Amino acid sequence: MNQRQLMAFRAAMMHGSITAAAKRLNVSQPAVSRLIADLEFSLGFTLFTRQTGGIVPTREAQEFFREVDMMFYGLDRLTMVAEEIRTLSRATVRFATLPMLSFEVVPQALMRFRARHPQVHMLQDVYTSARVLELVASRQVELGVAQTHKRRDDIEILHTYHARCVCVMQPGHRLASRELITPEDLENEPLIMLARHTISASYIANAFADHGISPTIAAESQPSFAAGSLAAAGCGIAFVDELTAMALRGRVSAVAFEPEVPFDICILKPRETPLSRAAAGFLAELVAGIETALAARTTP
Repeated sequence: MNQRQLMAFRAAMMHGSITAAAKRLNVSQPAVSRLIADLEFSLGFTLFTRQTGGIVPTREAQEFFREVDMMFYGLDRLTMVAEEIRTLSRATVRFATLPMLSFEVVPQALMRFRARHPQVHMLQDVYTSARVLELVASRQVELGVAQTHKRRDDIEILHTYHARCVCVMQPGHRLASRELITPEDLENEPLIMLARHTISASYIANAFADHGISPTIAAESQPSFAAGSLAAAGCGIAFVDELTAMALRGRVSAVAFEPEVPFDICILKPRETPLSRAAAGFLAELVAGIETALAARTTP
């Protein structure tokens, strides 16, 4: 008993004749007859009685067909599942990013990706760097974007991008027309600082300390868009990353800060865990989106 014999038997049962079965299988009528005869010999019982004008399945054939049909249903189901996997129709991509990318970069990358793969289920988490790193390391997400200043054995860095912090303030602020702001310019100005546990906050603190300036801290805030929103409301001058400043355009003016405060971001994945085809496709769009956004920076 082999698969070709079973296919010939199933086609004859479903279509009611050897001729129709041969047409369905795109083989000759004698070939189907031979396959069924060989199957009958292998099984040890008759499947069809031959009558003028066609064939009539035996009771044994009807009982056997139920099992054969279930087997082919399973094969058909596997074929369908394989096609869904190939076309990404049943794929899910879960990723985690910093808030700075959630305004424009991720939405635009996701829309480009879904234009080609509309059935992929996308799951986005927006967290601080510490939480993104935790999700990547524990393999709860396939991709993450975060700040990190040290190598880890459980995380692989795929791409690194150099960004920096800028000062944002209400457009009418006295410093809004400057091309560059230094710590001396901010002496006695109310400042919105990033939370002390962030990587950028330590760079900002060192910049003021190196210039002998004690900053006037009106508030500490995390993430950057919250600090930028406070600046837009007139609470002070905030330090935010460049992409957040771009997302706040129209509400704030952004001015470069010297000495430079880096805000480098990395695209990450769990180490020794290959990306799914869907995640790899989305990664390409995410990379293009980040590079486009950073190329569009307007601060000097």
